[in-house]
Amino acid sequence: MIGSFEGKTVLVTGAGIGIGYAICRSFAGAGAAVALNDIDPAVAAEAAAAINQEVGSQRVFAHPFDVADVDAVRGHMAEFAGRHGHLDIVVANAGITIYGPFINYTVEAFDRLTAVNLRGTFFTAQAAARQMIARGQPAGRIILMSSVTGVQALPNLSAYGSSKAAISHLAKVLALELGHHHITVNAIAPGATLTERNLADDADYEAHWAVVTPTGRLSFVEDIAETARFLASDEAAQISGQTITVDGGWTNRSPMPVGFPELK
Repeated sequence: MIGSFEGKTVLVTGAGIGIGYAICRSFAGAGAAVALNDIDPAVAAEAAAAINQEVGSQRVFAHPFDVADVDAVRGHMAEFAGRHGHLDIVVANAGITIYGPFINYTVEAFDRLTAVNLRGTFFTAQAAARQMIARGQPAGRIILMSSVTGVQALPNLSAYGSSKAAISHLAKVLALELGHHHITVNAIAPGATLTERNLADDADYEAHWAVVTPTGRLSFVEDIAETARFLASDEAAQISGQTITVDGGWTNRSPMPVGFPELK
């Protein structure tokens, strides 16, 4: 059973809505102090306030910045760690999807996507590791967010899928480099997950994906949040360099739903 996170500090990027929000909510509910990041200051403040009201305590703090801005990442990480005296867990969740066929994909779209997904993840992890090492913590947890699109090829996601495949490999390399500092690094690869963004793309998203998922349902944000909480727990101390796929078994065969719109 995963224990309490009372006294722990957690920073989650891209957490104003969706999976990131659920991760913040899960850790705050377990007693942690949480830095909630979103690129939009108003969204970050509203999300933090909503979770604080739910848990009945001031545990979540808004940290608005763009993860593609490395100086901002480092500054906010240092500020949060300095306020609480330590930084225990960082979840590099921020990411964007820009659909498009490979043959027509633009330099501008590629640069923005990789700046957020890959550079943002890389330097979020680096800033986290530096804080953890400098403070001489007994253990640190860094969790990256990959995707099943980094495992299986989907049309019009060449740039996005490549960035997510790179993140899974990054977890392996960082596990090697940071292990002797008592820091574990893992990635989570969500499959079809019910989020605001996915519902905006397809109003029938839940029904479409439930049919082709072996468990008979798609994933909910809480499924991903609980996986993150497990990887951050003492029970997962010997898990490092792994990508945990949370997709109800979809990647075993990876069928596409009938009627699912082609996203471009």
